[in-house]
Amino acid sequence: MYDNFASGPGADLQGPRQPSPFGSAFYGAGSGFIKSGLGAYGEKYFGSNSEFQNNVSRFFSNPQYYFNVNDQYVCNKLKVILLPFLHRGHWTRIAEPVGGRLSFKPPVQDINAPDLYIPFMAFATFIILAGFSLGFVGKFSPEALSMQFTRAVVGWVLQIAVLKSILSSLGSGEVPFLDVASYSGYAFAGLSITIIMKLIWGSTYYFIMPCMSLCMGIFLVKTAKRIIFTEARNYERRSSRQNYLLLFVAIAQFPFFFLLGRIGA
Repeated sequence: MYDNFASGPGADLQGPRQPSPFGSAFYGAGSGFIKSGLGAYGEKYFGSNSEFQNNVSRFFSNPQYYFNVNDQYVCNKLKVILLPFLHRGHWTRIAEPVGGRLSFKPPVQDINAPDLYIPFMAFATFIILAGFSLGFVGKFSPEALSMQFTRAVVGWVLQIAVLKSILSSLGSGEVPFLDVASYSGYAFAGLSITIIMKLIWGSTYYFIMPCMSLCMGIFLVKTAKRIIFTEARNYERRSSRQNYLLLFVAIAQFPFFFLLGRIGA
């Protein structure tokens, strides 16, 4: 019954609607304006986002790169860090073309590549040895160990700040932050050796500590020279300021080792 009523005459009183040319014009203009606005906003957002990612990758690089190591690399790297004057090979890093640009090989393939495995392991070893040292002198407590941990972290940060500022002043401001962190953290390997010798033969501490400081200073100077002359885009050739700043990097290792090596004092 309702079907017949709806299909009868007079059911469609208005008839089919005609499209308005003005409405379609306004709709097309509005749609085009919205699309262009969204496109510009998206381009601006993604452009700034890609720029942000480029800045992050430039300063922090790829964290996984710094843990691509093996046992052979760790042993050879420790020899270079602890005995840099015996290293007869070159100090430059090995580059290879990747995706149309040059990229450095990972640590497992290049002894001169920076890594974070050795610094973190050396840092943890140093804290453990500091706990043993505090126990041997009867001063062990969670508060004392926490204080030693804080001193080590602050020392690492200061080491990073000094090395980063010197490299930046010498025209190597684009060195990734994690590179500088790894170079600075290698000092804890020498500190661990110093504490071990102090625990075994206490009198050898005042001989081992200057030796490890000197070795770390030589390693950092060699590394900084490589960065300045082979990896930096802008630098001053034969500048006396370079020699003074590099000498400061080497000398700064002595108070660094002395202050962190005085455990329980």
